[in-house]
Amino acid sequence: MRSSKISADLFMIPVMIVAVMILSIPASSAPVVAKDTAGMKAIQELENIFVDIADRVKPAVVNISPATHPTAKPGESPRGRPPESGSGSGVIIDKKGYIVTNNHVVGEAADVEVRLSDKSHFTGKVIGKDPDTDVAVVKVETDHDLPFVTLGDSSSVKVGQWVIAVGNPFGLDRTVTVGVVSALGRENVNLSRYEDFIQTDASINPGNSGGPLFNLNGEAIGINTAIINFAQGIGFAIPSNMVQNVVNQLISKGKVVRGWLGVGIQPVTADLASKFNVKEEEGVLVNEVFEGDPASKAGMQPGDIIIKLEGKTVDTPQTLSRLIASIPPGKDAAFEIIRDGKRKNLSVKLGERKEEAVTASIPKQPEMVLGLSIQDLTPELADRLKLKEEKGVLVTKVEPGSAADSEGIKEGDLIKEVNRNKVDNSDDFKNAIGRIKKGESVLIRIIRENRAFYVVLKTQSE
Repeated sequence: MRSSKISADLFMIPVMIVAVMILSIPASSAPVVAKDTAGMKAIQELENIFVDIADRVKPAVVNISPATHPTAKPGESPRGRPPESGSGSGVIIDKKGYIVTNNHVVGEAADVEVRLSDKSHFTGKVIGKDPDTDVAVVKVETDHDLPFVTLGDSSSVKVGQWVIAVGNPFGLDRTVTVGVVSALGRENVNLSRYEDFIQTDASINPGNSGGPLFNLNGEAIGINTAIINFAQGIGFAIPSNMVQNVVNQLISKGKVVRGWLGVGIQPVTADLASKFNVKEEEGVLVNEVFEGDPASKAGMQPGDIIIKLEGKTVDTPQTLSRLIASIPPGKDAAFEIIRDGKRKNLSVKLGERKEEAVTASIPKQPEMVLGLSIQDLTPELADRLKLKEEKGVLVTKVEPGSAADSEGIKEGDLIKEVNRNKVDNSDDFKNAIGRIKKGESVLIRIIRENRAFYVVLKTQSE
């Protein structure tokens, strides 16, 4: 009870002081205003920067929606219909009417409706799109120059710097939000094939997709593309340098051409690192080299670990894929690899990436080792499974709960190596396994659907 009284008495003291201060103010006193301090001037200068950028860039941000009125003339709204809420945003990057947006904003449309800040409408033609980066380019035809913004250099972006997002969330035209760059190089977000996102806490909502992310110079350093559902302040933008590369190709060729190395790759896990005598996550492990492709011609081998490409560090498969895709076909690319514990430089003339799809099914038969039943690969089985390989051992059964099962080995997988020794048939496999001591782990190279990878199986200790 005593402590409560002390708390109440202490609370009354500042209240009385405030009351005395209020009563002592002369009736003729002016309203209280912030002092004209150096700190306040700095804040006002920053505020003026945001205001100036918003005024300059908003006219270049557009609303993009399905072209439901293709008969409308350029610059005119369809008669008898108010403007509709858009499905996304875009930004004009050229006075002649080139607009960047997201591929998922335009979808399968050949034409879209584009609404400018002055409420004028245009029917825009989708001149190119790239699902692998989620970028699309729309072109509108005009008889006058349009307001536009410049794509900046995203390689100079730093974590912590101020950014401004502009877009049309929920149909609210040209909404401006401010935040900072939260992180760079975000991948594994599962939004597109090639990911290198700028993460920001500037508020982004449905409808912001395709809109620009600006720096304090008013340059677009990214194209806002996604948010994490149910999260606060986690948005992602495609870096402007990636956007610029894609846009240039879409405008000039109508498609994007990317480099091709011709290897299968996987991350270097702790188990794999111990087998290859490297650090965990040091580089990317080559698990297959496709015959006749650029890597094969240059002498790259399964078991090589790629640590650098064109002087840039490679630490994930996504990073390597993105870097290769950014290099034009026909260019000699400089690789640094680790082979059998030694560093080696390799020059590879890249080819052009083409899509491929392969499928497989399964047969059955003999003998359990490490929880696996195996049999020799025959020409008939290779043909039935659509395998390009001529030798190896097929997994015909995986024992539930075994080491093989726990590492994800499946029926129909083709075993090509055990502890870096080539396996052409079941005798090779059993001989290699026979040399392994109880309790040791086993490095196995597997081909599945014509794509290879390594796994480490842990044997029983008794």
